[in-house]
Amino acid sequence: MARIVRVEGLMVDLKPKVKRTDAIQSFISQETPIVRITDADGAVGMGYSYTIGNGGPAVMSLLERTFAPRLVGRDAGMVEAIWKDLKFSTHATWVGAVTALALAAVDTALWDLRCRKAGLPLSVMAGGARDRVPLYTTEGGWLHIDTAALVDDAVRAREAGFRGSKIKVGRPIHEDVARLSAVRAAVGPGFEIFTDANQAFAVDEAIRRARHYEGLDIGWLEEPLPADDVEGHARLSRSTSLPIAVGESLYSLPQFRDYLARGACSVVQVDVARIGGITPWLKTAHLAESFNVAVAPHFLMELHVALCCAVPNARWVEYIPQLDALTSEGMRIEDGHGVASGAAGLGIAWDIAAIERLAVAGARFALAA
Repeated sequence: MARIVRVEGLMVDLKPKVKRTDAIQSFISQETPIVRITDADGAVGMGYSYTIGNGGPAVMSLLERTFAPRLVGRDAGMVEAIWKDLKFSTHATWVGAVTALALAAVDTALWDLRCRKAGLPLSVMAGGARDRVPLYTTEGGWLHIDTAALVDDAVRAREAGFRGSKIKVGRPIHEDVARLSAVRAAVGPGFEIFTDANQAFAVDEAIRRARHYEGLDIGWLEEPLPADDVEGHARLSRSTSLPIAVGESLYSLPQFRDYLARGACSVVQVDVARIGGITPWLKTAHLAESFNVAVAPHFLMELHVALCCAVPNARWVEYIPQLDALTSEGMRIEDGHGVASGAAGLGIAWDIAAIERLAVAGARFALAA
């Protein structure tokens, strides 16, 4: 492939479409760094990542001052080599969210460029396992929402073709159980109910709650403990029949390896932005496959639908629409499934005019050969 001749970056601050609360936080904004990479043939690739609430300027600074100067002049097709070199250039700050998010913005842009030049969609270029993946929705399950509204949302989701809903937990146990029971009674046994604790519990509390949730046929218990407590997750996994899901707060392949090797999870929720891009995402998905563990990634549905269609062990895509203000068309949905785009590249229909209009003042850079 041709050499990289220009690297540009800017940031858009997206506000949530609905109020989003969980057991530990409220989502106030989505800072979205976007990177454009142009090669000597004039081909362009666009990538992105995100924060929840803050940290975006730190990501932009790392992109501008450390990564962009190392990209200009490189062969754009050497994606693996570039990823490794950029990671090594920041080894003093690895493993961590800021570095991973900056790497992801670059890596997804390089994959977009690679796919566009090959004339292939990401779902095929990265593996080609299928063309669609079942969807579950999170948008109606936030912790502040009352029980009646939870029920109404789950019923609407089922009628719209979704195969499941996720409900946040972290209220007193009797309240969580009552809320989950009401939803189960309304949707029946053929609809998945997932739960998410957002790292709120200690091990004893998680074990106790899991026993209460088991009778409701819960699809998984997500992030029940702090993400760095691998041993606690292993103890919990041994004590319950509930699948334990982790991954949105893990930032490297070795962290997933530790969880899988210890039997500390049974669903991997690797997030393409937080793992550092498509390159390590695919490695993580295939690692999970070697343990016969399913992948159901966190957030970023517009990108994850293609990646889930690329690998054989992806089970779900999480429906949380957030890029609508920056795209000319949304993710295609058919019969409760997210359908991978057939267009060359990531499959995201960026609206460049909207991105320019919504860009944060002062959060922009450009570097050319």
